[in-house]
Amino acid sequence: MAGHSHAKNVAVRKGKQDAARAKIFTKVAREITAACKAGMPDPAHNPRLRAAIIKARAENITRDKIEDTIRRATGVGNTENYDEVRYEGYGIGGVAVIVEVLTDNRNRTASEVRAAFAKFGGNLGETGSVSFMFDRVGVITYTAAKATEEAMFEAAIDAGADNCESNSEQHVVTCAPESFGAVRDSMEKKFGEPQSAKLTWQPKTTTPLGEEQAQSLLKMIDVLEDNDDVQEVFANYDIADDVLERLSA
Repeated sequence: MAGHSHAKNVAVRKGKQDAARAKIFTKVAREITAACKAGMPDPAHNPRLRAAIIKARAENITRDKIEDTIRRATGVGNTENYDEVRYEGYGIGGVAVIVEVLTDNRNRTASEVRAAFAKFGGNLGETGSVSFMFDRVGVITYTAAKATEEAMFEAAIDAGADNCESNSEQHVVTCAPESFGAVRDSMEKKFGEPQSAKLTWQPKTTTPLGEEQAQSLLKMIDVLEDNDDVQEVFANYDIADDVLERLSA
């Protein structure tokens, strides 16, 4: 298994999903709040809020909870404000790691992220120290049942996407960050709301890890993702499927 994102982590270690439900809601609610603060509370006129709502629905968060979060974020007297910060560094074995956070206390979050890297054999670097090893891309996914591979590919290219890859479970449309909103809107008009739609970091190359190093790196990612401030973790590791299965058992 190569690379890492929150979605992949949840899929691989599905057994932990129920226990993390409240924490997932906290993270999504924070993104919705930040999106409302940055723009209008109407997803039709706020692309960031729209993306946050799609993410919330992908996590099976109810419509009532989403709407309640929007009302609280835009209510009189709401003083919640979150800074977007990206941390970069190296995990064990030289794996490049990007951590995206929304925080109301930069000093606290920086200290906690740095401690997680140090505890598991990594080093937190400066902004830009590893992001050059990744491509910033928009990723839009649909279930395989939504359309044929040919129909989805044709619609994606017509919408301005760079590519569409399909398998038995889903279609994955990728595009440049600056085209993300237009591609997502075009695809949604044709196929309905996507399964997921977000900007992500895709590694240009991967770093292979043995079982011992893989165990340490995955523990570090777990600690980072357990932090309420952390929204996403990306890493360019390559772990053999049999090793990953043993570690996930």
